[in-house]
Amino acid sequence: MALLRKVNQALLFLLIVAVCGILYKKARRAAVSSSEADEGSEPPEDVDEEIPVVICAAAGRMGATMAAINSIYSNTDANIVFYVVGLRNTLSRIRKWIEHSKLREINFKIVEFNPTVLEGKIRPDSPRPELLQPLNFVRFYLPLLIHRHEKVIYLDDDVIVQGDIQELYDTTLSLGHAAAFSGDCDLPAAQDFSRLVGLQNTYMGFLDYRKKAIKDLGISPSTCSFNPGVMVANMTEWRQQRITKQLEKWMQRNVEENLYSSSLGGGVATSPMLIVFHGRHSTINPLWHIRHLGWSPDARYPGRFLQEAKLLHWDGQHKPWRSPGAHTGLWESWFVPDPAGIFKLSHDS
Repeated sequence: MALLRKVNQALLFLLIVAVCGILYKKARRAAVSSSEADEGSEPPEDVDEEIPVVICAAAGRMGATMAAINSIYSNTDANIVFYVVGLRNTLSRIRKWIEHSKLREINFKIVEFNPTVLEGKIRPDSPRPELLQPLNFVRFYLPLLIHRHEKVIYLDDDVIVQGDIQELYDTTLSLGHAAAFSGDCDLPAAQDFSRLVGLQNTYMGFLDYRKKAIKDLGISPSTCSFNPGVMVANMTEWRQQRITKQLEKWMQRNVEENLYSSSLGGGVATSPMLIVFHGRHSTINPLWHIRHLGWSPDARYPGRFLQEAKLLHWDGQHKPWRSPGAHTGLWESWFVPDPAGIFKLSHDS
């Protein structure tokens, strides 16, 4: 009898536990349903896709970088993350300039570029020594510097963006293409400007066609060139096609055979890209790369044409932060003063 009583007590206890479990689950479901109803009434905001923009900040040209960033950030509502690339001795100054100026609100990451990767790959005899600066080759190593993005925009520092950078980011890259550029023959007004200042816009201006290695490429010297100062890149294709290795191969061949560094264009960083991407790149809307503004202080684009331009590029030796320069007012309107007082415009010096 005592044993039966204990069995009944045990069964009663198990029944109570079971009932409590059922009640708990019902209460839990009710709470979850209530929570889901609340979330449904006020759906969370969608997080916009990040648009990564890579731009270099060299010690003597940092003001250009900040002006470019300011123009991009001011002309878009897109979710931009700026990857500002510099050498080790400039990183703290880059951060100070951004954090102690009107740029403090931007989303940015500072990336160090190690110039030792260029050892043995650059000839020292370019007709334009400024083109030998290590940061000119950052675009060759994008997948090593930027890891978590499928698509990346690279911009030279001497640009001003007047359009919405989202449009540039939305550039369609054809299947199998690792990058998109704007061709040097795409826009009639730009061609007229090029002829006026005596610029080369074909492969002949960058490669030495007297050399067998260049002839063996089978590329016509009259082929229209492109300027890699504005680029939209697909990082997956870049890695799979081993673009960086291909570029390094041509850099090393130039060291040994002098294939392009003494050519008319002097394009130490442009020439290997012309070779590697020949016939294998997509096209950027020409208005997203109006260039050659720095080749002559006298030659000028029509004002209406400049207003329609989405991006202006002062490639060449006459930079808008120095005198003399062309269309300097367009650039200076985006200039962000240096908090440290080191970088100054030429007319303020």
